[in-house]
Amino acid sequence: MIKKVFSLILIAFLLYSCKDDKHQAIDSPEIAEGENTYAKDNYTKKEVMIAMRDGIKLHTTIYSPKDTSKEYPILMMRTPYSCRPYGEDEFKAKLGPNKYLMEEGNIMVYQDVRGRWNSEGVYDNMRAYIPNKTENQTDEASDTYDTIEWLINNVENNNGNVGTYGISYPGFYATYSLLDAHPALKAVSPQACIGDFFFDDFIHNGAYLLSYWRATSVFGYMKDKPTTEAWYEFPDIGTEDQYQFFVDNIPLSKLDKFYDSTNVFMEQLKEHVTYDEFWKSRGIIQHLKDIKPATMVVGGFFDAEDLYGPFNTYKSIENNSDNYNTIVFGPWSHGDWARSNPRQVIGNIHFGDSISDYFQKNIETKFFNHFLKGEANGETGLAEAHMFNTGTKMWQSFESWPPKNAAKESYWLQPNERLTQQPNRMMATSDFISDPLKPVPYSEDIKVVFTPRKFMTDDQRFAARRPDVLVFETDILEKDITLAGDILTKLNVSTTGTAADWIVKVIDVYPSDMETPEDNEDVQDHLKLSNYHLLVRSEVMRGRFRNSMEKPEPFVPNQKTAVNLKLQDVFHTFKKGHKIQVQVQSTFFPYIDANPQTYVDNIFEAKESDFKAQTHRVFNDSSIEFTVLKE
Repeated sequence: MIKKVFSLILIAFLLYSCKDDKHQAIDSPEIAEGENTYAKDNYTKKEVMIAMRDGIKLHTTIYSPKDTSKEYPILMMRTPYSCRPYGEDEFKAKLGPNKYLMEEGNIMVYQDVRGRWNSEGVYDNMRAYIPNKTENQTDEASDTYDTIEWLINNVENNNGNVGTYGISYPGFYATYSLLDAHPALKAVSPQACIGDFFFDDFIHNGAYLLSYWRATSVFGYMKDKPTTEAWYEFPDIGTEDQYQFFVDNIPLSKLDKFYDSTNVFMEQLKEHVTYDEFWKSRGIIQHLKDIKPATMVVGGFFDAEDLYGPFNTYKSIENNSDNYNTIVFGPWSHGDWARSNPRQVIGNIHFGDSISDYFQKNIETKFFNHFLKGEANGETGLAEAHMFNTGTKMWQSFESWPPKNAAKESYWLQPNERLTQQPNRMMATSDFISDPLKPVPYSEDIKVVFTPRKFMTDDQRFAARRPDVLVFETDILEKDITLAGDILTKLNVSTTGTAADWIVKVIDVYPSDMETPEDNEDVQDHLKLSNYHLLVRSEVMRGRFRNSMEKPEPFVPNQKTAVNLKLQDVFHTFKKGHKIQVQVQSTFFPYIDANPQTYVDNIFEAKESDFKAQTHRVFNDSSIEFTVLKE
């Protein structure tokens, strides 16, 4: 059964704040700051249709300071999520990246990208970049260029300098503005930016992220004319227990009744199940070379949606360009840094107060002002890498990321649930039975979420106590150990089947004598901080892609096989008295769809009979390689 998207839900989605737990209530300025009239009191609003080089017109909203005694830079966000509110008498309560940039005065521009909302044209999801375009060819780079050209020539009181920014999909468009950049574009901040849909959001290392299934409504349905109203619908799953809903809809073909062929993106997901040219052409990371504008990439260490994108965007620019390029990562979930929450809490863990405000005031505003307001001759005062240690709960600056004084250290997955720095010369294994019809939950919460967030810091005790989850743990640490960079798991495994997923989780085990304050409202009622198993990082590898994302292959039953799995960067101190734990499992449901454990060419065409319990084996010459910060 399908229901219309109500405007409240839509606004919440557009601002990346879909309610996921008690700490992630909707943080839309239109809702939370509905009485705030600063923008209306201090800005004028104009809506225009800007013609692109092929004649297609894009809806663009321009907010200009009423004080016309001086010139201002232009700050622009291009979005597939709407420029609303529409109408020149209707104002946003908050303009630009943050309140400081709004209050000190900047020309704020929003644009509906081609084919979305009130713009003309046909939408192409993750539209491919076209190098060396002919005169009539267009992509998001040319649309951005044409927009900037119009703005600097037609908007009064602009100083000729332009900055772009955006979170998530708008972050992708901010990254895109770097390609064939307009000379007036001086500063760009891609934030939680999508880099490649085969590794961000919907697919991770070949595994389909079932938790984003409902989000395909947003990107999949096309419109045939400009509109200010939602034209797409979300499926109503008719339950508050999403785990059971998705178990009841194994295999994936059972979900076809909710989406028909008019959902273009869902059809693309079902058709392109390997890293083929369709996905490769839509990735943007490989094009980030010889970048000229200054860049500041921003992300959250607990962003369940986009970690691959920001880390690889920064690294690609750093390795292939000579521009000013910085990275900032905080203790945030998706887009938290743009919100106004005074306390930064993710799940059950409080990381500190005024963290987002600190970023907005002292980092983001300083970056844009330096490059857009004539201050670019001196030093920015900003670090190359400004990173928040999620273990010590403190900011730290580095001259590079990963830090130069970081080194690789290997820990070995040993029998009897031990994680040691000395390999065992005697060959042994740790075995478990994985049943895809009784998968390990990614969270023990019973709720329906639009996209998952809270689980990124969830207590993992519930999983550690299951027989289908392997646990490897150090002794109690005698000194602090700080991880600062990526993590590489080198598994040697076998299975009685022909297919398997491999999920690795890195966990900070709190001391048993850690107390939960009586007045602590952050920790869920059924939990205590004593022996809390804090999820620091997790990732999946769909085993058939272990050697190639382009050419999948089955496992040979009972044959020892290498499976390497990279986990995205962390900056986390495991404190003295804590323990480092690694969990290995083969289901993580319904964050990741259930692997039938019988090889099939296309997971969307798997049959019920393909789903079989299998015995998986992890050999004790498996290891996990950490990037460890040295003093």
